[in-house]
Amino acid sequence: MKKAQSDTLGFVPQKDIVYNKLLPYAHRLDEESNDILSKIKGNLCRAVQLREIWPVTIPKLEISMMQGFARLLINLLKKKELLSREDLELRWRPLYELHDRILFSKTEHLGLNWFPNSPRPRSSSKHIMIKLVQRCSVESVLKTLVKSCRPYFSDSATQEMLDEWRPLLCPFDVTMQRAISYFELFLTTTLPPELHHKGFKLWFDELITLWLSVQNLPSWEVHLVNLFARLANDNIGYIDWDPYIPKIFTRILRSLNLPVGTSPMMVPRYVTNAYDISHVVLWVSSLLGGPSKQAQAQLSGLFNSITSFFHPSNHGRWLMKLMKLLQRLPASVVRRLHRERYRKPTWLTPIPDSHKLTEEDITEFVESMMQPVLLAMFSKTGSLDAAQALQNLALMRPELVIPPVLERTYPALETLTEPHQLTATLSCMIGVARSLVSGGQRFPEGPTHMLPLLMRALPGVDPNDFSKCMITFQFIATFVTLVPLVDCSSALHERTDLTEVEREMCSASAEFEDFVLLFMDRCFALIDSSTLEQTREETETEKMTHLESLVELGLSSTFSTILTQCSLDIFKCHPAESLKLFVPHCCNAINQIAVNEEVLNEEELDKEFLWNLQLLSEVTRVDGDKVLPYRSNLVQILQLTLHLKCKQGYTLACNLLHHILRSSALTYPTEYCSVPGGFHQPTSDYLPIKEWGRPGDLWNLDIRWHVPGVEETSFAFYLLDLILQPELQRLQRFAQGEQDMSRDDVLQSLTIIQHCLLGAGSLMPPLKGEPIPELVHSMVNLDETNLYTGVEYDDSRENYRDAVCRVMRQLLHYILEHSEDDTKSLFSIIKIISDLLHFKGSHKHEFDSRWKSFNLVKKSMENRLRKLTVEGCQYRSIHQELMRDLLRLSASTYSQVRSRAQNVLYTALATYNFCCRDLIPHVLEFLNPDNSSVTQQQFKGALYCLLGNHSGVCLANLHDWDCIALTWPAIVRSGLSSAMSLEKPSIVRLFDDLADKIHRQYETIGIDFSIPGECCAVAKQLMITGNPVPKEPVPSEDEVAEGLNRQELKNSESVEKYKQLIADLLDFLNRNMPWKFEHIAIGFLSLLLRDDHELPPPAVTFFVKSLNHDSLYVRKVAISAVAGIMKQIKRPHKKVPISPSELCGVKELSGAVAAGDRLDNQWLQYNSSSLPLTQQDWDSCVFVEKTHWGYYCWPRKLMMYAPPEEQPKQDLTREEMTEREQIIFDHFSDPVFINQFIEFLSLEDRKGKDKFSPRRFCLFKGLFRNFSDVFLPLLRPHMERLVADSHESKQRCVAEIISGLIRGCKHWSYLKVENLWEVLCPLLRTALSNITIETYADWGTCIATACESRDPRKLHWLFEMLMESPVNGEGGSFVDACRLYVLQGGLAQQEWRVPELLHRLLQYLEPKLTQVYKNVRERIGSVLTYIFMIDVNLPYTQPTTSPRISDFTERILLQLKPLMEGDEEIQNHVVEENEVGEQDERTQAIKLLKTVLKWLIASAGRSFSTAVPEQLRLLPLLFKIAPVENDDSYDELKRDAKTCLSLMSQGLLYTEQIPMVLRALQEIAGSSSWHARYTVLTYLQIMVFYNLFTFMSDQKAVNDVRALVIRLLEDEQLECNFLSMDAPMQANFEAMCKTSLPKKRKRELGSTVDTIPSADLVRRHAGVLGLSACILSSPYDVPTWMPQLLMDLSAHLNDTQPIEMTVKKTLSNFRRTHHDNWQQHKQQFTDDQLLVLTDLLVSPFWDNTRLQTPACIGEEAPVLDRRMTPHHPGRRVAHKGNRVVAYRRIEKLRIHHSTKVAAMAQATYCDRHVAFSFRIEEC
Repeated sequence: MKKAQSDTLGFVPQKDIVYNKLLPYAHRLDEESNDILSKIKGNLCRAVQLREIWPVTIPKLEISMMQGFARLLINLLKKKELLSREDLELRWRPLYELHDRILFSKTEHLGLNWFPNSPRPRSSSKHIMIKLVQRCSVESVLKTLVKSCRPYFSDSATQEMLDEWRPLLCPFDVTMQRAISYFELFLTTTLPPELHHKGFKLWFDELITLWLSVQNLPSWEVHLVNLFARLANDNIGYIDWDPYIPKIFTRILRSLNLPVGTSPMMVPRYVTNAYDISHVVLWVSSLLGGPSKQAQAQLSGLFNSITSFFHPSNHGRWLMKLMKLLQRLPASVVRRLHRERYRKPTWLTPIPDSHKLTEEDITEFVESMMQPVLLAMFSKTGSLDAAQALQNLALMRPELVIPPVLERTYPALETLTEPHQLTATLSCMIGVARSLVSGGQRFPEGPTHMLPLLMRALPGVDPNDFSKCMITFQFIATFVTLVPLVDCSSALHERTDLTEVEREMCSASAEFEDFVLLFMDRCFALIDSSTLEQTREETETEKMTHLESLVELGLSSTFSTILTQCSLDIFKCHPAESLKLFVPHCCNAINQIAVNEEVLNEEELDKEFLWNLQLLSEVTRVDGDKVLPYRSNLVQILQLTLHLKCKQGYTLACNLLHHILRSSALTYPTEYCSVPGGFHQPTSDYLPIKEWGRPGDLWNLDIRWHVPGVEETSFAFYLLDLILQPELQRLQRFAQGEQDMSRDDVLQSLTIIQHCLLGAGSLMPPLKGEPIPELVHSMVNLDETNLYTGVEYDDSRENYRDAVCRVMRQLLHYILEHSEDDTKSLFSIIKIISDLLHFKGSHKHEFDSRWKSFNLVKKSMENRLRKLTVEGCQYRSIHQELMRDLLRLSASTYSQVRSRAQNVLYTALATYNFCCRDLIPHVLEFLNPDNSSVTQQQFKGALYCLLGNHSGVCLANLHDWDCIALTWPAIVRSGLSSAMSLEKPSIVRLFDDLADKIHRQYETIGIDFSIPGECCAVAKQLMITGNPVPKEPVPSEDEVAEGLNRQELKNSESVEKYKQLIADLLDFLNRNMPWKFEHIAIGFLSLLLRDDHELPPPAVTFFVKSLNHDSLYVRKVAISAVAGIMKQIKRPHKKVPISPSELCGVKELSGAVAAGDRLDNQWLQYNSSSLPLTQQDWDSCVFVEKTHWGYYCWPRKLMMYAPPEEQPKQDLTREEMTEREQIIFDHFSDPVFINQFIEFLSLEDRKGKDKFSPRRFCLFKGLFRNFSDVFLPLLRPHMERLVADSHESKQRCVAEIISGLIRGCKHWSYLKVENLWEVLCPLLRTALSNITIETYADWGTCIATACESRDPRKLHWLFEMLMESPVNGEGGSFVDACRLYVLQGGLAQQEWRVPELLHRLLQYLEPKLTQVYKNVRERIGSVLTYIFMIDVNLPYTQPTTSPRISDFTERILLQLKPLMEGDEEIQNHVVEENEVGEQDERTQAIKLLKTVLKWLIASAGRSFSTAVPEQLRLLPLLFKIAPVENDDSYDELKRDAKTCLSLMSQGLLYTEQIPMVLRALQEIAGSSSWHARYTVLTYLQIMVFYNLFTFMSDQKAVNDVRALVIRLLEDEQLECNFLSMDAPMQANFEAMCKTSLPKKRKRELGSTVDTIPSADLVRRHAGVLGLSACILSSPYDVPTWMPQLLMDLSAHLNDTQPIEMTVKKTLSNFRRTHHDNWQQHKQQFTDDQLLVLTDLLVSPFWDNTRLQTPACIGEEAPVLDRRMTPHHPGRRVAHKGNRVVAYRRIEKLRIHHSTKVAAMAQATYCDRHVAFSFRIEEC
């Protein structure tokens, strides 16, 4: 076969499309594919060489073209295993430049480049692209393109990319995000091992240390994670991840954003910047395996710590993420296993054996996931995720996965009361179905469950419960598809080679027949109870409800699946036999009733007659050759019934006709059962049970096809001649007025014609007609390509398609002239026209739905696997006529006729090449104002035709100058049409939609098309090399010259059309148009601005004038447009490369990266002693405008502006200006114009909603950049007037002008700049003193915008002015806060380049930190964040010269000393109005602390690394203040302290920081304040959870945490016992509970004395709390040690308070959390234990103490009687030696508090992991 194939093709194909081999005409495909390939090569190469590029263009490619090519290239590169790096090398730089030009366009925001942002229609539906890419936006197409090309970048690419993007790595700048996202997208990770030193080894250490050191999740961290995930997946076994694994898992756990503790505070950016789960999953699955097995240990830990979140009672926004993780991880591991064990080796690096997953790796993985998956089965988000997870887990380890699912399924099938349990378990069973029925070595007993499950599922077919019914159908259909329903019980006697399980399966298979019968009974019962009378006809008229139609679909598909899979003994399907029974019987019955002539004319027919006719029409849906023997009977019935009077009757007859024709004329498979060759073989040599769950073998499917034979074809044509011919003749006579027909008769004839078309469409050749010439001028062959679809057309017979087409057109014109209200006939005609154009045997929508279900169920083969609908066809005269008819119908009087015709028209427009050009003038005719006969309906119809449907072509917006130049002016002109009425909302809405769609989809159309010479050379090369050689000749010299000539002509025509279109639109704007159309025209004009062609002067004049238009909309468009025009006429400034090292005289450091403040970038920083203060200094100073240059490293080539004398001249006279510049100059020099303009700009737009406008800023910036300071004298008085007025709109206007001025003076000479600041400084001072609550944000934006990307040395006037004295109390606290805000806006833009200013500011602010006013404090807190922002702890970064946190903290701690000492409570200091003089140190310290808290809170979300050592020194103070309860009545100080602790506890810790934190907490735990000790536990709980794996990887830390918790559980004996007993200190607490508790319990609770002194009571209470904690740590299961613990606990039920209360509460919670699955949990207890427990849980105490949701165990315990406190408060009890009784505070405070802390400790201790208390609060 291969040999013959390679002979035909001339090469050996790399990969065959397996499905093509299954087609009945497979032998013809090789020749056809060769022929098509040669045509593609020939035409493509000719097109390039002849410069015919409107199929193609090159460097500044139009976006839609670019997308087309990108998709094509993605398709070609999709199978990367077929093309190795040896075959192909691609350059990365062009892709980067394309990406940069489009995604970071410099002109898009000015409206000079329009990129489509919405999903775009394909340019022609010829490109059947990957469905995935088809509707994507530009961005995703570009990204997919880079991903596809990435494996083929050259060896040196990695180094080149690092050189290109490293200089952008400045963490304070937006460029960081850009650089890291480029790294993620472009860096190649698939280099072979011998090239790793040129690949990831160049950057891995640098980026991974960067990632590990960033603590606050900046937005670019996500890109790093995606890059590492891809790297890990592509290089399994080549990178040692072990040192990073705990940190990776800690970060993954943090990224899930799970709530911990009682009132978690979320930092918003943790939620928005969380990792993408699909990459996390990829990374984790790539880390598994390998020698160390560390990743699996951490993964088990991860699932252990989050399992309880999966319990159905827990719900929150985090749940979706957890479910995604659960669903995708097993799938990813299965993919990896496939890659390691089954995939054919390719050029991609294989995984080394040492790192492949072993059997035990897989087992451990499956075991670690089982518990969360089983909990997730019943989740609130539905069981689908769990079912998919189970499906993949069962593929790996069925013996671990399926039994627990079965355990849950059997009881669920029995219960009637919990339907949700049934739907959940069944959907999970569907997931594991194949693994269950195929058995295999791992789970041989699986198949024996199949029949019991099927039988028990039957009651689910229940008419009363829709969802249960659907899932049951799905369940039965799935199992039946996998298993042939054949009774094999006879094999028990015939064969001796069966295993035990096989014998069991054989005997069970005897029940299949019963199952099928019972299932049928159920189905009939369901049909009985359905609300509709089910004869086929009525269902069309009475609409079913949506649910019912779904049930019906489920019913029919399950039923047919069962019958397909049955053996002949159970269900005999024998067409020949059945027809023998049915056809004669039905024919006789029909004939007998029809003997009576009147029957034929009755409106209502006899039920028996209809039933027989329906039966007959359905039984004829069999293979064509089986129908042939009955042809005479059937023809006679057709002739009798097709002309019945009753519509229901003749429609059934038409169905019969349709089915007979279809089964004779179509090609289709004849059987669909899951085993090739069917099941009808004797059991002695074929045992069907071996087929259970076996996948089909695509290469040997052995499909049998029905291909129409000669006899069938002639029968079909005989029917057409007999039935179709007379109908056509009747209608033709009617259309010519020679014969009368009633409307019903016309409809009847049309119905018959339509069914003939549907039945025999595949036999009728396509419509004939001459191609339409001259739509496009091309030297390349544009004929359509025909594919062979298995049909040979017989030219000797009449082409009925043409005949039907002729008659339909005549009839249509007749009806439209004489009876346009006969809409039913029109509907029918529209349907027939649609089929004439598109129907070749199957409908596209049918194919699409089949294709969809095929992809869903890739296991059934019932697909025609080749498209029978041909897309992209040549446009011929017949199509032209039909489309004009459709257009006429689309403008009909009746809306339904219009809408149906329009849908057919849209499909046709997308099918025929270039037909839009032909049709547009006809559509526009309806909009022409000179055409007075147009009705409103026609007008609306035409607008709809222009609008198109949501996915198809939009005629008004075709990507072509010819079309736009026609449609846009016509749309605007239609405003003058008499049919246009703005009173009709529907018409107004249409115009709005049309304008909106054009704006959304328009993209800048190219004007200048040219193809570089090297492309032509490549094309020529391609034409003459390689098989198959194209038949087309290589273009001759003359042809090439002609091509060049045409290209130039086309370019000049495009420019002409562009100018003409603008002239047309301007022409309408100068007339008196309705306002709506004026707006539309202005909108169109604004789309025509471009960056490669200046706007014609009349349009410039128009836009400048429109700045003062009365309409707000027009002014807004004009402002944007004029800003764009400014960019167009900007004169380019020359740049020259400079060397940074020469400028500063420091040799550049080679080798290691050193970021931050270095000698070679010091000259960039602001230094007040060396500012450029003279013209000479200014000219010699090298200004570096971009803030990120030089921070991380210098670019290879730093481009800077050349000296002033080489730049364009500044002060031009009017004569030296271009025409466009003169227009602007004249208007802006006119005081009247300026007055009016400023007046409009300072009006309010939407009260309270207005913001600083970037568009206006761009306008002013352009104005001052292009014309330097010419207009300043005119504007100055306005600015002074506006600044003095405190109205927000006036202030906003002046802020926009000032920021434009500052940014626009970039290239001004020193004198001009100096004069400018002399004007601006007083203005800004006035502005800042007049600032109001409405305008402070605008001023902040103004200054931030002005300072962005500007060298700070250029703005020294501004900074010095802002630094004057921001907090001086003039104007009150509000003005102080605003001044700081504005200053902060300016400094933040300067990032690391102003250390001197930051030091000065800090020095200025420090004495002011004790500010009284809250708003000033908050602002100072925020400013401090920015001051210390630069002090980062990042790798390869030098210590900063900006202010450092550590020095600052030292100074603050000195001032806070009074608060640190002494134990009295710290009260908030409230300001007295009349307070004078110095306050004492303590009061000052409290005020200072408030400001420090604001700073800590503000920096939590903004800085890159957390200053942990410094924060720890403040911890004791915060613990002292933070309140315990959640109470909003607390003052600001306490609330802030609480917030601060919450944010600090969530922080990410480095390994080396953990001991420091624990030391601090241990100290505080020993403090005398119960407050502090209580808060330590909450802090610990959250901190450990958020840094879980970092803790777990450090054994000492685990022990310390344990010791700390136990110490707070307060029992010395307990503590000693604990630590001595558990010597190896296992990391896992669960194991600890099991081993240590029994011993601990005996010792500690053995001290039952009658009179309990208080210390013992408390000790005893601590023991009870410890037990409770262990019990509550497993809220959803019963570990082996728990029953005994419960028994021990129950012994204390009658102890004194607070012990009794704790016990009751624990039991109450135990009952609440274990209630749902008590049946399972019960099995862990012995009978005696159960008796005790039942007694306890149902005892009388229950009712009065049961608490629904206790906040924390033991928290509400009543206060103890004072008499129990023997020690005097204040005396400490100490022991000799080094042991101190842990219960230090009993003397200090009421026992009530001790109960609280102990309870909290117990809650913290109770989780299995070191970590956090199970959130009982959330249950």
